Amino acid sequence: MKPAGRLLVAANVVDRLISLVLIICGHCTFLLNGTPKLEALEKQSTLRQFVSSPLYLGAAIAMFLSGIGMSAAAPQIVLFLLRELNAPIAAAGLFYLTNLAAPIAGYAIGSFSDRTGDRLGLFRICALLGSIGWAGIALSISSWMPFVINAAVLAFSGAAASQLFAAIHDDIQARETVASDDIVSIVRMALTAGWVVGPVVGTWITAQFGIRAMLWFTALCFLLQIAPLGTLATPSLEKGFGTTARPLRQRNLKEMLPLLGFTGLFVLVYAGESIKYGFLLLYMDEGLGLDAATRGAVIGIQPLVELLIMPFAVLLARKIGMLWLMCGAAILGVLANICFAAWSSAMGMFAGQILMGGVWGVFAALGIIAAQRLLPTAVATASAIFMSSTALSSALGGAAGGLGVAQFGLPHVFLLPAVFSAVAVIGLACMARSMKLP
Repeated sequence: MKPAGRLLVAANVVDRLISLVLIICGHCTFLLNGTPKLEALEKQSTLRQFVSSPLYLGAAIAMFLSGIGMSAAAPQIVLFLLRELNAPIAAAGLFYLTNLAAPIAGYAIGSFSDRTGDRLGLFRICALLGSIGWAGIALSISSWMPFVINAAVLAFSGAAASQLFAAIHDDIQARETVASDDIVSIVRMALTAGWVVGPVVGTWITAQFGIRAMLWFTALCFLLQIAPLGTLATPSLEKGFGTTARPLRQRNLKEMLPLLGFTGLFVLVYAGESIKYGFLLLYMDEGLGLDAATRGAVIGIQPLVELLIMPFAVLLARKIGMLWLMCGAAILGVLANICFAAWSSAMGMFAGQILMGGVWGVFAALGIIAAQRLLPTAVATASAIFMSSTALSSALGGAAGGLGVAQFGLPHVFLLPAVFSAVAVIGLACMARSMKLP
């Protein structure tokens, strides 16, 4: 089979896997609450609402394209700086620090969105900026150009996803949709599915046509995000109740503290990803002597586990509480990093990655929902702050990993994210005891 055929088969497998998981999820509700008929009807209703809504279906397709584009480029950007632009390795390693502009840009876009209510208009602008930014990087002829483009242009493109989730929230409120968590989770699953497919596509394009062609592909993915939503207008808030965003309201710091605290704890958990992707492959290669196929299988198992867990995370959250479930997921993060640091074998690496799949299966499904409920009067701001925080955690993880590997070496550097996750466990437990999300 030709490489292109393999990619098509892989995409079909992922699509069938998502459908299968949703069906299994509907049948397994009996195990959770013993009311199979009611829950099965609710699940069918959720799927009908999702498929029949141009906004929900279009958002899922847009997030899938975004995930493919971002995950195709993310592992290759440092290689592009080194090989194509001849940047020093130390300078190339600092590229991700330019992501620190993303939370600032995200907050600015989110605040403007809450004042104007124009979610989808801002989404289209941010997606277009993303396409322009990646095209600019593909055309770069000097090593400083990607740094400037990432900080000045791509920082705003990251807000595209947050605007979509804010628009979905508004539509759910206007329709008074019962299974709102399921709809958000399905859209979030589409983004995760894109991150499963993207690295394979990006690697193949790079091997066949070069890194610049792969960057053009990423630019195209960002541009194509706009197409599934067409000329769809931003949902009206006039029919909503209570928790919909109030654009003209001035927010104070006290009102935002729960959201900022939750986002800070998420940053601590997510910081381990930068450390892991920076040093786990190196450790498996040089420290454990694992072959390339095994290393690839270890890295690839996490998003697969994440995709399988996401539908069940929403169901479990209804039973034990959203914050308590994320507290449990952070505990899995502690155990996963201990596996990386202390279990020096292929089995230890697989165990750690499977546990990390559990971590992100929960946080990916519930994180954006929790953020919006912690600041219900400004859901676009909440979405932007939460989703752009991954840039902050990447910078934290990169700095901690660089200092930690020099101080402690491999594999003991993985104890740092274990400590970060342990702090997050304590913080999430305190939040869960002091508040209950609706």
